[in-house]
Amino acid sequence: MRLDLSPDDLLSTTRAVRKRLDFDRPVERQVLLECIELAVQAPSGSNSQRWHWVFVTDPDKKARLAALYNRVFATAYTPAARDQMDEAGKRVWSSAEYLAQHLHEAPVLLIPCQWTRPATEGSQAAYWGSILPAAWSFMLAARERGLGTSWTTMHLQHEEEAADILGIPYARCAQAGLFPVAYTKGTDFKPGPRRSLDEIVHWDQW
Repeated sequence: MRLDLSPDDLLSTTRAVRKRLDFDRPVERQVLLECIELAVQAPSGSNSQRWHWVFVTDPDKKARLAALYNRVFATAYTPAARDQMDEAGKRVWSSAEYLAQHLHEAPVLLIPCQWTRPATEGSQAAYWGSILPAAWSFMLAARERGLGTSWTTMHLQHEEEAADILGIPYARCAQAGLFPVAYTKGTDFKPGPRRSLDEIVHWDQW
């Protein structure tokens, strides 16, 4: 299924989808490959293309990854922290909690990876700038095909354990996140609230 979104609509309505992921509908491998084929058109430093894409559909491995995720979630999203949030924060908390509870049910989990590990502080921008644009392109391609995604990073606090689960060579390859991938319940997503440009745009100086 293609939504035929305009470029502006695609960019402004690709959301982090959690509660509207359809966990019961399978995602076809060919659709995932179409998204990756577009994703790898993204730029990478020196055109190095050092990315790898690990799709996880095995129920046991999804459950083990979700357990790592929830181990971190339980310490980051405590009831005490929730009580200190405003209403907007509590809505985000509710959405994040739902995803944590159901992460293992996603038809597919995607972990983007990149050869070598990030080294010095000065090289961080170049390193992550060679994988994150491709990961975002995957999310855009998925949205156009009726799929929802959500960029999560909590499991990275236990990245080496995740690498063991999936056979990723941890010492030589870094993970950039964990994305649940599923068809969405409805496709009518809208632009999210954002700060005024007057607050964040600077001309010639801060």
